[in-house]
Amino acid sequence: MKKIKVMSIFGTRPEATKMAPLIKAMDKCDDIEQVVCVTAQHREMLDQVLEIFDLHPDYDLDIMTQRQTLTTITTKALTGLEEVMSKAKPDLVLVHGDTTTTFAGALAAFYGGIKLGHVEAGLRTYDKTQPFPEEMNRVLTGHMADLHFAPTPLAKEHLLKENISEEGIFITGNTAVDCLKHTIQDNFKFELEELNNIDYKNKRVITMTAHRRENLGEPLENICKAVLRLVEDYEDVEVV
Repeated sequence: MKKIKVMSIFGTRPEATKMAPLIKAMDKCDDIEQVVCVTAQHREMLDQVLEIFDLHPDYDLDIMTQRQTLTTITTKALTGLEEVMSKAKPDLVLVHGDTTTTFAGALAAFYGGIKLGHVEAGLRTYDKTQPFPEEMNRVLTGHMADLHFAPTPLAKEHLLKENISEEGIFITGNTAVDCLKHTIQDNFKFELEELNNIDYKNKRVITMTAHRRENLGEPLENICKAVLRLVEDYEDVEVV
């Protein structure tokens, strides 16, 4: 039986983190021939994840430059991916999330007449500037994709509201959970001693990160107020 050639495309640390478990799983499938292509939109941070998961891309566009803009990232990625897809001739392209690499990968596959799968599909704010440019990246990618791997039922509902065929939507959960399972270690010790002193057995510990320039100011204050309310209302919850 002919193997299906699947090309996974990513360029940033978050994409690599969430695609790594999927790539590892596909490595074990006898009926899949796998090709990995990175744009290296974020060079150093991407390499950290590649090392942790022992991933060795077949193609590395290495597009990152100083003071790069969204336009330069898009055009470099699109041009490079067109050449890579022409050489590799994949049956299916997989992109993740909502980065500029995601959009460029989706557009290159669409232009090349190649089937497209979107991992972590269906996230929406319904405000094209929040977050920018991610909201438009994922909306446009969603309308070019043939397969939609939605992390939650709500994400699926978003896609259905946009008249995307239910046949191509699959609720898969979030691959970040699989990533956590891969990296977790028994008797792990943190470099920061305060983290080692947390009562992990009796506390529900939540790791919180907050970023994006849109969150600076009042939005971040509201996030912190919500987190504070959680720890005040639930004594067994601790937020790091």
